[in-house]
Amino acid sequence: MSLKLYHAEPVANSLKSLIPLKEKGLEFESVYVDLHKFEQHEPWFVKINPEGQVPVLDQDGVIITHTTVINEYLEDAFPDKPLRPADSVGKARMRYWNKFIDEHVMNYVSMWGWHRMIGVIARSIDAGEFERLVARIPLYEQREKWRTARSGFGEADLANATRKINVAVDKVEDQLKSTPWLAGQMFTLADINFFSHCGMMLARMFPDIGTPQRCPRLLDWAERMRARPGVAAALQMPDRTNPALRTFTGEVH
Repeated sequence: MSLKLYHAEPVANSLKSLIPLKEKGLEFESVYVDLHKFEQHEPWFVKINPEGQVPVLDQDGVIITHTTVINEYLEDAFPDKPLRPADSVGKARMRYWNKFIDEHVMNYVSMWGWHRMIGVIARSIDAGEFERLVARIPLYEQREKWRTARSGFGEADLANATRKINVAVDKVEDQLKSTPWLAGQMFTLADINFFSHCGMMLARMFPDIGTPQRCPRLLDWAERMRARPGVAAALQMPDRTNPALRTFTGEVH
């Protein structure tokens, strides 16, 4: 049995699937895909994932894509050191939070990351070369996202993204009044999901939102997350991001 993970820097989607592998102590081959060189759109990678996105899990030639699916697959395939509750109620709570994060958090944090970081990258590329690179992107939505990043996201869209992030922060803070982890008493994939997309960089990306006065429990939770050996090991994976861009997030696709 062999595991291989194609991934980028330990942020956002790549971090989300690196953490379970590290938490479970699974041996895997790390294959770095340089998003800053657009390797995710090279023919060799598109053969692996026709959508041209990371991360991708390869277990003995079986390809699994999309982080929530990857992480549930790891739970099914490697149930030792569980990151999912054993009872049906606990599973439902974890999946509720994952659905909320996937649909109401991830894309809105990502929008700000793309606005701040990917826009800088997109505008630094000559117009002709930019169109050539965009034409290779398999997914229509991602091609349009790159074009929007180059021209700039609209104020109304960014304001709505900020509103969504505010709602999510308040929701998580309220949950942590009752339980130490999002789905209850147990650390789960839901915690990994929110940490990877928002919790790890909340105070840095959104200093007006991620304040000790606004969300003390969430910030304490984030520190407890960082203190976990598996999370710490995932965060120590290579990061080749230009130092000038590390203030921001938003995984490139």
